[in-house]
Amino acid sequence: MATGRIKQPYIIRRVLASDPGRKRLFQSGKATLSLITSVFISQLILNLLGQPALLPSIISGMAGMMGIMVVMDDTKKKKQITTLLLGLAAASGVTVGSLLASEAVLVSALMVLVIFSSFYFSRFGSRYFSLGMISFFTVYLSSFLKLSPDQFPWFYLTIMIGITSAYLYNFVLFRDSVQTLRRSMNSFHKQANLTFQLLMEVIEDQEYKESRRKTVLYNVKKLREYANHVSTDVNANDIREIWPGLSPRQLKLYVFDTSMLVATLADSLTQLKQDHAFEMKEIRIILVKLIRILQQSEVLNPKYAKQDLEEAKLVVQDLQKRTRAYFDRQEAPEGWQYLILRIEAMADHVTEGALGIQMSLQSKAEVEPEAEKEENSEANEEENQPGLKPTTKKAIQSIIAGAIAIVVGYIISPIQPYWVVLTTFIVQLGTETVGKTYLKGFERSLGTVIGAIIGFGLAQMVSGQPVLEVTLIFTFIFFAFYLFTVSYTIMSLFITMLIAFMYDLMLGGISYQLLGARVIDTIAGAAIALGVSAFIFPTKTMDKVSDAFVDYLNELESYVTAYLSSFQQKEEVKNLAEYGFRLDEKLQSIEEAAKPILQGPGGKKYSGLPRRVTVFTAINYYAKHLVASSYQKHVIESEEMKDLLEELEQVFTHNLQVLKSILEHDDQEMEWKGLKEIRSKIEYLAPKPNESQVDLIHHLYYIWKMNEAFRLLVEKERQELR
Repeated sequence: MATGRIKQPYIIRRVLASDPGRKRLFQSGKATLSLITSVFISQLILNLLGQPALLPSIISGMAGMMGIMVVMDDTKKKKQITTLLLGLAAASGVTVGSLLASEAVLVSALMVLVIFSSFYFSRFGSRYFSLGMISFFTVYLSSFLKLSPDQFPWFYLTIMIGITSAYLYNFVLFRDSVQTLRRSMNSFHKQANLTFQLLMEVIEDQEYKESRRKTVLYNVKKLREYANHVSTDVNANDIREIWPGLSPRQLKLYVFDTSMLVATLADSLTQLKQDHAFEMKEIRIILVKLIRILQQSEVLNPKYAKQDLEEAKLVVQDLQKRTRAYFDRQEAPEGWQYLILRIEAMADHVTEGALGIQMSLQSKAEVEPEAEKEENSEANEEENQPGLKPTTKKAIQSIIAGAIAIVVGYIISPIQPYWVVLTTFIVQLGTETVGKTYLKGFERSLGTVIGAIIGFGLAQMVSGQPVLEVTLIFTFIFFAFYLFTVSYTIMSLFITMLIAFMYDLMLGGISYQLLGARVIDTIAGAAIALGVSAFIFPTKTMDKVSDAFVDYLNELESYVTAYLSSFQQKEEVKNLAEYGFRLDEKLQSIEEAAKPILQGPGGKKYSGLPRRVTVFTAINYYAKHLVASSYQKHVIESEEMKDLLEELEQVFTHNLQVLKSILEHDDQEMEWKGLKEIRSKIEYLAPKPNESQVDLIHHLYYIWKMNEAFRLLVEKERQELR
């Protein structure tokens, strides 16, 4: 639900709803501001003291920028400590790198040792990786600059300025995570509003448009992503400050329900449109009225008029009466009644939940401490793994890759041999599989080639205009970080353009040969990282994808088990909404793991992977609707029905095991069990909804859909194995 009705053109609404919570904007903005502040303050102080300012200012800017970008701890206190320790690590890197600058072998050994330590000690926390990153870059720069000891104090001063700047921007000027949550909710509302508007246009259109359907589906997917962003940002302290009386569970449920209502509307309205259901004027009018009320609802506004939500509830009841009357008068086309019932059920639940939120906001009651608990089930996951830990494997890979990169660097460019090492290190970051290493290396190489061509041309055009060059450098930095998660190729392009301008400023000019050497170094470093990942403790991309599929199914098994158990207990289904977010995260992990194959050269070899991803996307859709489509209010009392539900759970779990055995390449030809007989018995014995009993037929509909998806996938996979 969102505020107000949007009247702007679609493209403007799309831009306004982008960058959920404006996280990328604020993060890249903070990094750029910290860098600018560090550079200018360092320049000012050193100029006043009559000292050379260019090189120390560059180190200061790097410290200020990295103090924002590489601090990734999970609490504010840890982040503050890490930020301060970055200064010590940077100063140590400058000192040791400069003292060993004349001994190439020792500098090389030191750089490899720093890389190894960054990966190995990251098993104990992200802090060690952050310290390793800034140490590596300062060792690299100081060994290249060959600083003398009398220059150390000025570099220490500028490092302190950079770290102080980062600390101020992170914890003083932009210290409040409350604003992040507020912005995330604002983006979520804008995206929901945009999609509601599109849905009304679907209903009011004279004819069915495939282009409109695709636009709606795209925006429903974006809303799901925004919902996950909000769920990540939720914590009890921030909620207590913004919305007193509201609990984290209530807010997460509100976000979950709203996104699922939109998904339900998008699916149902599209099908009804195809079936010409909106030729019935009264249904068309009342559905538009319902969506418009939901669109204009300001549920999280404590001063919002509760009667507006009650009006929405009345509209849902009116929809129920009118459709029942219509279906009593004449037989509806197949599927119509069920689609409208889905809309009614979800809209009714959302309005009830919204009224509950309004009561909590207006009462401002103290939230129970239990609602503030955070889950951290994966904190020790790596420590519990048998054999070599992933961080240890990565550390060993880094030693070998670093040693090879140093040798290759000296062969390619004896004057600046460490650029190959730098690229190798960067490509190894965050690449767990061979395929991901290939994709990142390719994107970095492509971005570097394009960036070198554009950067060389621009640098030649503005050479001799330092103010303009510095302005462009800051602009490139901002866009590099802002677009980092959007496209690694574009990020690499901006970084290479930045380097071209830096060379022009530092060396008084730039040659085609110099920039060309950096391109060759980059490609060589990427190739080394790929080669090592392919032969030293390799993790095959498809193995990682299979693990992600199995991980999803394990989560799904827990979800469905808890759901079916809730029919025999006093547990409310809405407490299972957290599973919906976790399943979305697992699905996102699948998509991320499969990306190197789908976008790389392995697409033809694993031609069945897109089908798997599509089927799991459908399963995820069914799983979330399992809870979202209806919320039971009664517990099953019939012993016969309880036995059937228990049997359903056992067969469903068995079929999950069959699918997992295939995905793990350990197919024992386990027998597939159908649910047709169980379904027939349940639907025969199920009480009618008007008997004030739970509507089991409605509730279990998506169980059958998921099981059918499993069957189709198992049959297809077994056909390919044969």
